[in-house]
Amino acid sequence: MKKLLLLLVVAAGLAYAGATWTLHSKVGDSMDNLVMLASPFAKIEYGGIRSTLGGELTVEDVTIDFNDFSDKLEIGRVGIDTKHFLALLEMNDFLSMQSREVPDYFGFIIDEVRLPADADYFREAFRLLEEAAGDAYPDDAAARCSGQAGLSPELLRDLGYSEQLFSMRMGFRRNERGVDVNVVTRVEDMWDANIDLMIAGDVSPASLVAQAYKPRMSSMRLEYKDLSFNERVRQNCIRQGLSEDEILAAQLEAFRQFGIDNGIEFDEYVIEPYTEFLKGKSTLVITATPNEPVALSQIDLYKPSDVPALLQLEASTY
Repeated sequence: MKKLLLLLVVAAGLAYAGATWTLHSKVGDSMDNLVMLASPFAKIEYGGIRSTLGGELTVEDVTIDFNDFSDKLEIGRVGIDTKHFLALLEMNDFLSMQSREVPDYFGFIIDEVRLPADADYFREAFRLLEEAAGDAYPDDAAARCSGQAGLSPELLRDLGYSEQLFSMRMGFRRNERGVDVNVVTRVEDMWDANIDLMIAGDVSPASLVAQAYKPRMSSMRLEYKDLSFNERVRQNCIRQGLSEDEILAAQLEAFRQFGIDNGIEFDEYVIEPYTEFLKGKSTLVITATPNEPVALSQIDLYKPSDVPALLQLEASTY
């Protein structure tokens, strides 16, 4: 009996090793193709490929050296997540188009994207964003210190950040009504965000590739936790000579502008809790519970002032 159990263990180990080798070999070939395709634009290097019994498959220690820039982009790891190792093998078949069956769960992982605040490619990207925005944002002390036009390299430096260290996990889980989406993001010493979305409708391969596919949101919950960003903004604005009332007004204006840029004019049910959040509460929760699922691609067809009622947006803080 002991010999039989030992043989079963050895056989399982060999099967796992063989499956792992095959999987890593396929991923390695895909990475080599990606490196070759990207070579006219960037040099990509990576340290290795790793998989777990828990269903994660990641490419480790990725470095991207853009051809026209001197600074590099470093990523700790990037890959996919499934329920378990066997599901990972099935996911590989789905991604390689060998299977048309959509997995019940799959996710994406990106950990420790290290973005130096003074990286030349970041400066160029922000410059292009500024050019596209034109005169859309005011250029005064309040607007600059509160980041109404975004986090420029100069503003990050003024806030005390030498780099941004970003991580994200995104998961998709099928259910009888559609798919649940969870996105968890973190910027070290800046903020945490956890978003839960319920998307209604068919998620079969045919629907996903159809040009007419329009995801419809049934509900949304965003939990945003401040890790130090709000106080850094406040102190930066104080150094620019703004009063407490002027700082709060500038932060609220930055938030309102963020909403307008995304087609939403926030009402008092969101603005008032957000004001309390700026005054010292650490966590903001925003929920959307529309009466009927809303097509996300059609939000811009509504007046920004009508969107909060359409989505039944509410907020709270603690």
